[in-house]
Amino acid sequence: MTMTKCDSVAVALRACLAALFLFPCLTTMGAEDTADSRPNILLITIEDWSPDLSCYGTKGIETPHVDRLAAEGVRFERAFTTSPVCSTSRSAMMTGFHQNYINAQQHREYDKQPLPHGIKPIPHLFAEAGYYTALLSWKTDCNFLPDSKPDLFMGGDWSEREAGQPFFARITYGETHRSFHRDPVRPIAIEDVELPPYYPDTPFVRRDWANGLESMQVVDRKIGELLARLENEGLADNTLVFFIGDHGRCHVRGKQFLYDEGLRIPMVMRWPGKVEAGQVNEDLVSSLDICATILDVAGITPPVPLHGRSLFGEGVKDREYVFAARDRMGNTHDAMRSIRSKEFKLILNLMPERAYCQYSSYKEGAYPMMAEMNVLNMKGMLTPEQAIFMAPKKADVELFNLRDDPHEINNVADDPQYATVKAKLMAELERWRTDVIDDQGVTDDFRATEVFPANCPTTTVGEWVALNESKYDFKKHGYPSWYPTRTLEEWEKALAIWTPYVFRDPSSHEKRPNVLFKAK
Repeated sequence: MTMTKCDSVAVALRACLAALFLFPCLTTMGAEDTADSRPNILLITIEDWSPDLSCYGTKGIETPHVDRLAAEGVRFERAFTTSPVCSTSRSAMMTGFHQNYINAQQHREYDKQPLPHGIKPIPHLFAEAGYYTALLSWKTDCNFLPDSKPDLFMGGDWSEREAGQPFFARITYGETHRSFHRDPVRPIAIEDVELPPYYPDTPFVRRDWANGLESMQVVDRKIGELLARLENEGLADNTLVFFIGDHGRCHVRGKQFLYDEGLRIPMVMRWPGKVEAGQVNEDLVSSLDICATILDVAGITPPVPLHGRSLFGEGVKDREYVFAARDRMGNTHDAMRSIRSKEFKLILNLMPERAYCQYSSYKEGAYPMMAEMNVLNMKGMLTPEQAIFMAPKKADVELFNLRDDPHEINNVADDPQYATVKAKLMAELERWRTDVIDDQGVTDDFRATEVFPANCPTTTVGEWVALNESKYDFKKHGYPSWYPTRTLEEWEKALAIWTPYVFRDPSSHEKRPNVLFKAK
């Protein structure tokens, strides 16, 4: 197998690929060459989305452009982010390190600091190596400094680069973030979708689910336009393209939590002539591996070894575990850690005394399904599997046998049959927390056990929070952990407000309604 050289700055690429990749012979570049033949890099990111695409087998949706991208490259079946929310996950992907290691683990960090340990943002490494760096959208969402688009990237489009200069470009499509954008071109009937068993099968939930799928169809057409641009400009053959989600789907049990629906993402890689088309990869892959891979193919050596591994190396195929962490979400305090193998998932809840659905202004104000599930739960109409997530507290440890329970609804942590598995995963998780991310855990201020009154004095937690913002330091202590967060009557009011919006016409431009308390 022939090795390749880039320019004098680059290092030799690896001699061989992992077993599932074809990497026959890259174009070499010697001193006589006048153009920089290093590959362009394009990272396409969608927000808040699991592998709910037609190429992954999701029912009801059609995503032909992403499907084509996957057919021309590699579709990763077991790809995961390090965190289930945007700013922490993006902080990790912008650096190549777990967010806790770089002190970027708190979603919506109020006191951002420069990166520690001599770490540099990935765009800076590319710029220093002679690449033109561009962010084609607006969102950086990093919990460290520098955090702005002008401070992280050189420009807003690869067309601004010098002739022959390779580019590193990123773009984010936000339509899959709440609010969902309905698709008038191809509306999806609620009869055509399939719900996971942890959600109640009602017309309301089906319509909300289908609306999300329609949003992805809107994004798919935009991705098709971007890929067509690469073709039209003659750039496709020398551009390594990654398509990913920044974390899992924005539904009640997804985003912000460490189940697969919060962490598992779509991930596709295409590099014509370098990566064999039509592959399906079953390895455990981390979003951090993208950072290691793109630096690898560009011949860039980072100043600090990354936490991820190059997909063109040998380490990914033998990986046993992927890890993730969740900490503060805005002013909603909670902390969880997880370890996942191909067969098992273990979640360690560092604050089990708190409900999964404790007050979150974002969740209650953006997720219609929160109202539907709370109403059904308070009326005793959820199945036992659905009611678990509405419980007033969590188990200390959750363990799932993914072979028999891919939806992670049967906790076997206390089953003696799994004692050995549990002990091994706990030990590996503790090693990762201690040796890799230097986990700081949970402080007394963060837990805020005796800060607030014992019970909520109002009919909704949101009302009390709005009326007491000047009396408490919510940035320090978070919101009170009172649960449930509304009375049944208040949840029914919210559901009534949500209903016409969820069932709006595909061509409607109706804005998302406000179901949160409004101070007079």
